[in-house]
Amino acid sequence: MSRIETKVVRGAQVTDYLESLAQLRIKVFREYPYLYEGQLEPERAQLAKYAKASTSLFVLALDGSEVVGVSTAVAMSEASRDIAESLRVAKQEPDNWLYFGESVLLADYRGLGLGHAFFDAREAHAKQLGITTTCFCSIVRHPNDPRRPSGYRSLDDFWKKRGYACIPDAYLSLSWREVGDTVSTSKSLAFWARDS
Repeated sequence: MSRIETKVVRGAQVTDYLESLAQLRIKVFREYPYLYEGQLEPERAQLAKYAKASTSLFVLALDGSEVVGVSTAVAMSEASRDIAESLRVAKQEPDNWLYFGESVLLADYRGLGLGHAFFDAREAHAKQLGITTTCFCSIVRHPNDPRRPSGYRSLDDFWKKRGYACIPDAYLSLSWREVGDTVSTSKSLAFWARDS
């Protein structure tokens, strides 16, 4: 492992990294708790959509020239309409919020402070855009899920220390095919938010 650095790119500046990011997302989201059986084409399409957004931010974690992690953000006005609508159902007004799309990081690079770097960069981006509320989603899994690996640690405490709280009754429903399944099934994701 050489020196790890983070690099912030915006919008179309991420184009040269899209293939690596698509493969990275598939690899990391395959792990618990997401168990996502990803495919390259939908991943490429999702990333390309982010790249076209005028408010998008990508925080890359690089080990030399290899991308080992990425964290994204985009203004709610350019995020999926379903995200904002799910928040409105929970009586939130997310029009001027920044949505953190995802953070993925290879296992060997966890515990090195990159999670804080990802949050710091995205929260700074919100301030630059004049946005005061940031939010993200996390999958809801039963605490006794038999697929939960031994030693698995939830990120809830990390998020709470950063000032984030779960929004009561705010859930996003998404469908994907889990590892080992043949069909997609609906998943519930909880919203976390923080006012700066």
